[in-house]
Amino acid sequence: MNPEAPRSIRPGAIPYLCPRIYIIMDIKQNILETIGNTPLIKLNKITKQLPGTILAKVDYFNPGNSIKDRMALKMVEVAEKEGKLKPGGTIIECTSGNTGMGLALAACVKGYKCIFTTTDKQSKEKMDILKAVGAEVIVCPTNVEPDDPRSYYSVARRLAAEIPNSFHCNQYDNLANRLAHYETTGPEIWEQTGGKITHLVCTAGTGGTVTGTAMYLKEKNPNIKIWAIDVYGSLLTKYFNTGEIDMNEVHPYISEGFGEDFVPGNYDMSVIDHFEQVTDKDGAVMARRLAKEEGLFCGYSAGSCLQGLLQLGSQLTKDDVVVCIFHDHGSRYVAKIYNDQWMMERGFLDVKTFRDIVNGRSVKQKLVTIQPAGTVSDAVELMKKYDIEHIPVMNGNGIIGAISESGLFNKVFSNPDIKTATIESVMEQPFPVVDFNTPLEKLRSLINKDNGAVLGKDDAGNYHIVTKYDVIQALGS
Repeated sequence: MNPEAPRSIRPGAIPYLCPRIYIIMDIKQNILETIGNTPLIKLNKITKQLPGTILAKVDYFNPGNSIKDRMALKMVEVAEKEGKLKPGGTIIECTSGNTGMGLALAACVKGYKCIFTTTDKQSKEKMDILKAVGAEVIVCPTNVEPDDPRSYYSVARRLAAEIPNSFHCNQYDNLANRLAHYETTGPEIWEQTGGKITHLVCTAGTGGTVTGTAMYLKEKNPNIKIWAIDVYGSLLTKYFNTGEIDMNEVHPYISEGFGEDFVPGNYDMSVIDHFEQVTDKDGAVMARRLAKEEGLFCGYSAGSCLQGLLQLGSQLTKDDVVVCIFHDHGSRYVAKIYNDQWMMERGFLDVKTFRDIVNGRSVKQKLVTIQPAGTVSDAVELMKKYDIEHIPVMNGNGIIGAISESGLFNKVFSNPDIKTATIESVMEQPFPVVDFNTPLEKLRSLINKDNGAVLGKDDAGNYHIVTKYDVIQALGS
């Protein structure tokens, strides 16, 4: 039967028309087609004291989890068009990790090899991810001059000169970097804000993101303010303010992904209105706040970007629409800014620790211990004398057990003559021994109904004790 032929209809019957249903499939041909069109998300808690509307351009939604996917693909496409990158070739680049990831994705799809140089300050996660997508990674020292043959810049240049059919992307001076943001990031922000954006806030590293995005936005509205966020230890801020390249400004910093010890060719300082510097600590702490308070698990530069905005917040008005660019994902910093121990070792995390509890005691008392050959009566007398409930048991080899008031109380009911028993015969398991910098939250998890205290050894090798009452008092202070 011909489905298009009209059917005869019984007189008086109502015809039933069944329209054709068209199903349109939205299928990406490869991972590169998912780059861009990332969301603009309103910040609600951290910035509530600021006037205006504060928005985050969250570019960790790119497939490589960073904004660098945009420029990495563009650099490859331009190199192919110009004949600098040929089939079967090798992509070489010095990268803090994110550009490398974008290039590696392009290489996977297009059939290239990748060799990346990076610095020893970058997180291990970044290096492991690059290796996972097939790249070779060479780690170079951080604290050397850019033109030092050991620097990751110099090593990349040398490899490009030595390896046949290779292409050194050079994201710092390759203008395809800023072109990517002129063509994609800027237009997306303009459209997503309906042209109402008044301020762009962006960390400054290679210069591609801040310059390319700013160039587009300034063409649309020259009154839009562009605030570049830098880190102390970088020379970019002084160069912007004075035009002087002052190497005395350069010193090691911990922040990743932005700040420079030279001025990359991607910069056009005429489209930037202000540079603001942020400390390593403030950027790291703010990144953690973004995760906890806004649900945005971002990298180091996002925290620094928002911190920079807060430092400049007095310049905003209620009608302003501010866009902060959040470059990458927090998964690349799990062992660093999202690791309490790493943060505490650098003085970035203001949390109470075992050390704080011990140092905060008004009365300094040497740890009361008892020998295994002592008696329960001896332990009870010590508890009364010093008003304590927990006593570590020590011999010449160190801590071997523990005596607690609650434990003795239970044993008295089963054996009234226990007062003459030796400590060794009734002692409990030793109290856990922790690092002196162990956070209060960790101590709280170690102290329970079966274990009423923890021990820690100070820098001089002396033991100290923290009990559940110490923890309760510290939590309430």
